[in-house]
Amino acid sequence: MALATGAALRGDGPSPGEPLVPGTDEAAPFPDPFAYDPDREDELARRAAAGNAHILYARSPDGAAATAARVARYREPVEAAAEKAGVDADLLEGLVFLESAGRPDAMAGDTEGAVGLTQILAETGQNLLGMRIDVGASARLTKQIARRERRGLGVERLRAQRRVIDERFDPAKALDATARYLIFARKELGRADLAFVSYHMGVGNLQDVIAAYGDDDEPSYTRLYFDSTPASHPRVVRLLMRLGDDSSNYLWKVHAAAEIMRLDREDPQELAHQQALQGAKNSAEEVLHPQESTPQFADPDALRQAYEDGEVVPFPDDPARTALRRDPRMGELAGRLDVDRALYQGLRPDALAMALYIGAQVREYAGGSPSLIVTSTVRDQTYQDLLVRRNREATRNYSLHTTGWAFDVARVYRDGPHAEAFQYVLDRLQAMNVIAWVREPDAIHITASAEAEKLRPLLERLDP
Repeated sequence: MALATGAALRGDGPSPGEPLVPGTDEAAPFPDPFAYDPDREDELARRAAAGNAHILYARSPDGAAATAARVARYREPVEAAAEKAGVDADLLEGLVFLESAGRPDAMAGDTEGAVGLTQILAETGQNLLGMRIDVGASARLTKQIARRERRGLGVERLRAQRRVIDERFDPAKALDATARYLIFARKELGRADLAFVSYHMGVGNLQDVIAAYGDDDEPSYTRLYFDSTPASHPRVVRLLMRLGDDSSNYLWKVHAAAEIMRLDREDPQELAHQQALQGAKNSAEEVLHPQESTPQFADPDALRQAYEDGEVVPFPDDPARTALRRDPRMGELAGRLDVDRALYQGLRPDALAMALYIGAQVREYAGGSPSLIVTSTVRDQTYQDLLVRRNREATRNYSLHTTGWAFDVARVYRDGPHAEAFQYVLDRLQAMNVIAWVREPDAIHITASAEAEKLRPLLERLDP
């Protein structure tokens, strides 16, 4: 999704805990079930870890289990460093998983950049952490190591030399330096969770975010993140979004990595199961609705029966009230199956409630009356098979569209603020672990979780 540079979200949307009114003023309000609540901070952190776990499973070198095995080798020095820094050893272990996937020779670019088990920048290591780092000598040794590896020759002697002249490549010294950083950051920021956030975001950037929040000298990061909306703290949202390097979700990924390490120790079978679910698609949609336990609609008759039973409900085309416009092409292949295209214009009630919630929030945060264009909703397997033959983007495997839990939104927006508001809502709901979404060439594919049931009061707004 292309966002306009510098686009500002309006600050007049629904505030946390206040009634959500997606349509007319006459609609009966209800409290937002996904608003920040200080009594739910631990739950919100767990949700955010789960909602941000997919990328770790999808991109961990050789898979999450192999990465966990590499990281586990450093548990003893991790515990020593965590004790020195006064932080949770599991979170520090999660940081190692996230930063290097347990590879002490990992490099992001050249030796000036992030290097080693905890990916320390040369400048930070030299000037802040007091590490011995000879960038030039390290670069020369790195090239020699690469040449010898290509020729199948031994490199351990060269690696040992490099660990001496560039301590970032020494796992114990890198962890000790990371402990020193966390001590420094905690002193500057006042909290261990904020120290971890700053490891990627930087202390100065995080201090700007805290200053923009303004309501508390030392807010938790859970509060900063979940209590800041384009309505309540628009500048915080803008600062976090404009970092552009996923810094805002870094802490949640550290927690997600720590959970993978826990599963590796305590339940390897479940870790393998999660890897299979997370790796099945480009989002975590199969974690929300595994194929083995999620009913699918096999053919038009099965889908027709689902409408009669109330398991699927029609998708409205009432943008003035819903902020969602139904694409007139929705269900366009129905004629080839000799059925009415209205059969393919519906969702499970809870998924429809989530679509209404998204439309409401985006409209309020973007200002004015823009509508999202919904291009696709429920299908049966017969329709899916027909679509596969015509659209190379359509999956030949398990499709969440055939369950009624998924819908697609066209990547067409009124303006930059409209696109930015949509991005904010997607990211926030994924962090709540109540949707999974993925960017496709022409649309955003969204899968609602069963927790969308909390939004069912919104369906009452569809009544005449």
